[in-house]
Amino acid sequence: MSPESEAESGAGADAGSDAESEGESVGSAGNVLPGTLPEALRAELVAFRRDLHMHPELGNQEFRTTAAIKSRLEQAGLQPRVLAIGTGLVCDIGPRDNGAPMLALRADIDALPIPDTKSDCAYRSTVPDRAHACGHDVHTTVVLGAGLVLAALHERGLLPRAVRLLFQPAEEVLPGGAADAIECGVLDGVGRIIAVHCDPKVDSGKIGLRVGPITSACDRLEVSLDGPGGHTARPHLTTDLVTAAARVATDVPALVARRMDARSGVSVTWGRIESGHAPNVIPQHAELSGTVRCLDLDAWRQAPDIVHAAIDEVAGLHRAKSVIEYVRGVPPVVNDPLVTELLRDAMVARRGPLSVEGTEQSLGGEDFSWYLERVPGAMARLGVRRPGERTVRDLHQGDFDADESAITAGVELFTAAALIDAAL
Repeated sequence: MSPESEAESGAGADAGSDAESEGESVGSAGNVLPGTLPEALRAELVAFRRDLHMHPELGNQEFRTTAAIKSRLEQAGLQPRVLAIGTGLVCDIGPRDNGAPMLALRADIDALPIPDTKSDCAYRSTVPDRAHACGHDVHTTVVLGAGLVLAALHERGLLPRAVRLLFQPAEEVLPGGAADAIECGVLDGVGRIIAVHCDPKVDSGKIGLRVGPITSACDRLEVSLDGPGGHTARPHLTTDLVTAAARVATDVPALVARRMDARSGVSVTWGRIESGHAPNVIPQHAELSGTVRCLDLDAWRQAPDIVHAAIDEVAGLHRAKSVIEYVRGVPPVVNDPLVTELLRDAMVARRGPLSVEGTEQSLGGEDFSWYLERVPGAMARLGVRRPGERTVRDLHQGDFDADESAITAGVELFTAAALIDAAL
């Protein structure tokens, strides 16, 4: 944690008592819902997020990030546990004597291997070619802040059921750190799980919700093509791998689209193609890399065989030998109706019905889906666009940033969801 964060931080109990004086939300049933944020905690969380933003770490390397989270939770009297894989941690808050299943609040903590291109930002990344360009620093800060508020409420006897904080590493590394976290037992005792993901198309202070699929399946595709090369003056004596690679790049997406249900939204998209070193030499090797994305879970299960067959067919037409590495990524995130309703009720309780809007299914992948293979859950899109701002700083771009008032909205959403869930 940065020195500024240390100076502005307070004990967990202080967060709770100040929250009461700041005012509390009125739930849909007319009852008072505690757990809003005092100004001191808001300032601390912004400083904490900026510190993470300045020190991004890649998947499975989040040692500093893990240590910062652990230290702050311990300051609040909690007992976080670092995952056996070395980064990431879990922390349970509240009573477990009734044996009731817990609600888990999940955050991903890793950054991206791209440069931070923000030129006028005092908290831009200090690590070359590393950036929190997907908002994981915001996700982490939201779950941390929710944990501090819930710990204070527990001390006041206002948290009737335990809640688990889950800080997961390596979301950006296929097939995702969620699978490793599950192997570490993070879902033991968990009945439902919720998460947020930054959305630069939604205004700060609002969330986007959708029942059913909200993200898409995403796999990685690596293709190698080989054949005898030669002089460009005698292409008939060679396997023209440049042409073969070009045909694979253009024909395979079209073939796959015609061999799968169009409603499944299957998309084969290439991000890299390499072949050759000289203008008059036909090479002996070519490579393509890309992704396979689809909206539908059944289509995701069919995709490997269909993509394999299409590549082999096109490569064979050009007498190229193909070697395919199809790396399974993540299935779609499919929001459970009841858990989605929990998020809706929580946000409405905090900020009213206009704070919730519908959202579309994206073609982006998210390893939160692995948790939903085991327990019901839902992900909300957390608005991070400054209201009135027209420029959209998209995800996975070096200039991405978030309106930091979204942190308060996220904390209030999660604390309300925990309290409403505990009352069910």
